Amino acid sequence: MAQYFIGVDSGTQGTKAVLVDGMSGKIKATAAAPHSLIGGLPQGAKEQHPRTWVAAMEKTIQEVVLAGKAKPSEVKGIGVSGQQHGLVALDDKGAVIRPAKLWCDTSTADEAEALVAKMGGLEPLLQLTGNGIPAGFTASKILWLKQREPKNYARLKTVLLPHDYLNYVLTGQARMEAGDASGTGLFNTRTRNWEPRCVEALDSSLADKLPPIDGSSSQPCGLLLPVVAQKLGLEAGTVVAAGGGDNMMGAIGTGNTKTGVLTASLGTSGTLYAYSSRPVIDPRGEVAAFCDSTGGWLPLICTMNVTVATELVKKAFQWDNDHLTKEAARIAAGSDGLLLLPYFEGERVPNLPAARGVYFGLHSGNYTKAHMARAAMEGVALGLNYGLNRLKDLGIRPKQIRVTGGGSKNPLWLQILADVFDAEVVGLATAEGAALGAALQAKWAYMLHRGERVRIQQITDSLVKVDPSTRCQPKKASAKQYRALQEVHNQLSQACAPVFPLLARSV
Repeated sequence: MAQYFIGVDSGTQGTKAVLVDGMSGKIKATAAAPHSLIGGLPQGAKEQHPRTWVAAMEKTIQEVVLAGKAKPSEVKGIGVSGQQHGLVALDDKGAVIRPAKLWCDTSTADEAEALVAKMGGLEPLLQLTGNGIPAGFTASKILWLKQREPKNYARLKTVLLPHDYLNYVLTGQARMEAGDASGTGLFNTRTRNWEPRCVEALDSSLADKLPPIDGSSSQPCGLLLPVVAQKLGLEAGTVVAAGGGDNMMGAIGTGNTKTGVLTASLGTSGTLYAYSSRPVIDPRGEVAAFCDSTGGWLPLICTMNVTVATELVKKAFQWDNDHLTKEAARIAAGSDGLLLLPYFEGERVPNLPAARGVYFGLHSGNYTKAHMARAAMEGVALGLNYGLNRLKDLGIRPKQIRVTGGGSKNPLWLQILADVFDAEVVGLATAEGAALGAALQAKWAYMLHRGERVRIQQITDSLVKVDPSTRCQPKKASAKQYRALQEVHNQLSQACAPVFPLLARSV
């Protein structure tokens, strides 16, 4: 009998689902459902209502089961990937109290700063938990709720992250796993559990509102509830894996489960991450010391603006993706001295939540649409490379960089990344990294649930494939030019840092 596994990736812009053949790893069916941000919110606020995620998850699961012609008995497991750091607040009846504040919400910057100060500053916090508390982390959102919406906070019974809430809908179990939990600002990545001193600093009653941490990401979150199974057209009791954050699931889906591989994920935000068998703690706090969702660790950097930058260029000039690429390809590496700091939504690495975008180096020769398009792509890559250099400083030595998400099939994007990173870059056979990873984690959980002994590395080594046709090697001349531009990029970010907050307060 065939064995299928469903992977769901609930992101900022929409939800994707895949039906994966458990024997070959091939994706038999895909489905997508868009969802948008709530409009009309103050500057920096980014929110969505969890019910939109639930509706999109149900719709896409139903569609892949139908399109893949899978019998209910053939679907053995479901895994859920979700955008990290979001706050889903539930009351004592399990109902959502208010819309979720998302990872890209920078309106909690003051609360994040206050929590870090209460812990004695960044250095003691890093020594304690391995991570700081940037504005995106969940802890700052909880404090925001407590201080700005005390009536809602008084109703708070359970704190969940986006993927945890979807698991809760599927299974009725309110739980967390170490990978996603390590992005809350309340989690000790060394002990892989809640850090009491951080929890106490926020609220002495908060400990009772945090769900238990699953000891192993290999264990199922629970089993599919009968009422949900009937709605989805599946069998009650189907295994629902622990799931994880989109980056943790992206690591599994790109085969990044052992040393030597680094994943570059290009979405609304950009992330770089690598597997480690030990915690990797950055004394500067720029690299997130996350756990992964396989039992290891996932040192990671996140930039908040990747497709944000290119989408704004497309919108301004009324272009599609092909036109953007065509125009940018006409311009030589370095954009004739035009440089973009793509900080349209603030920035996390470097930690500049009030930052704004800056086109720098304009002159009469590069004041063209094509130059601005090329500079947007290069500025995003330079921002990611700032983080890659920091990972290298901490001992991460990637032999291959695997690219997933938007642009992973675009030859110009890949060549720019190879030149900026000065490393081999390759795309994956499928662009659905996080959704595929969730499905593969579901296979792992199902096999262990049945008593089979298997490591996640065995599954990813056999089922995750790169696309050899996308492989790019760095061009020496371009790589040299980008090394020089990287210095300009870094210095310009530092020079503008004191000005950004002044500009934010003036509008």
